[in-house]
Amino acid sequence: MSARQKDEISGVETTGHEWDGIKELDNPLPRWWLWVFYATIVWAIGYCIYYPAVPLISSNTEGVGGYSSRAELHQEIAAVEEGRADLLAQIEATNVEDIVKNDSLHRFAVSGGASAFKVYCSQCHGSGAAGSPGYPNLNDDVWLWGGTVEAIHQTIAHGIRYAGDEDTRFSEMPAFGRDGILSASEIRATANFVGKLGNLEHDAALAEAGETLYADNCASCHGEAGKGMRDLGAPNLTDAIWLYGGTIEEIATQIGAPKHGVMPAWGERLGDATVKQLSVFVHSLGGGE
Repeated sequence: MSARQKDEISGVETTGHEWDGIKELDNPLPRWWLWVFYATIVWAIGYCIYYPAVPLISSNTEGVGGYSSRAELHQEIAAVEEGRADLLAQIEATNVEDIVKNDSLHRFAVSGGASAFKVYCSQCHGSGAAGSPGYPNLNDDVWLWGGTVEAIHQTIAHGIRYAGDEDTRFSEMPAFGRDGILSASEIRATANFVGKLGNLEHDAALAEAGETLYADNCASCHGEAGKGMRDLGAPNLTDAIWLYGGTIEEIATQIGAPKHGVMPAWGERLGDATVKQLSVFVHSLGGGE
């Protein structure tokens, strides 16, 4: 305080602070700024009184206004549910094949199915439904169990190899190597013949030797020409789609000790309306038949 002086030029008293010979003037704040500042303090106090604001040990102050963002959210969700209740009831009462034929129901089902897909299906099939090794691409026109909307509905509702559902899709390929059905050399020959069916790079001599092995061990499910059988979930071996890899080594591994994917049965978990919406959405991606 003893260092406070009056500035000769402006006539304003200084604060007593000085840096490198520069002294700070003690100009008062503008009156309007002070009133705005005081108003914000009053507003903040009023806000804390009216709205839930002050955190406590295990809760917070409720506020005299009784406002709750959670209650507001529940009200909004209830309003949405009420608005779409009629369409959901129609979907529940309509066969999936007829939903596709009804423009308004189809648009609603595709929209609802897209939302449900992001929550329940994208973790395995990807956000764009393009799949990954072991998880089918749902955008192409290759379907293990059929690509009609009814077939897709059956798959989603009851799952694949899902032990908790009696109507689940089920098929298992024998472990030709692990169970000692074929030797390593025979598996190699069979894999090369499968590579020949799929127009992959292969050993012609081994493929010739594997033709009989294929006919004896594989044709009953995949067909003599390797086109697969949807009733058994046996994939087509002549296209370019390989769920577990399309090299001769990967095919040999799958023959020797096959992987069997499992998909949950979503029918009981999600309800028929949501499963139908998912079915219609997946069918609409471009590969549905």
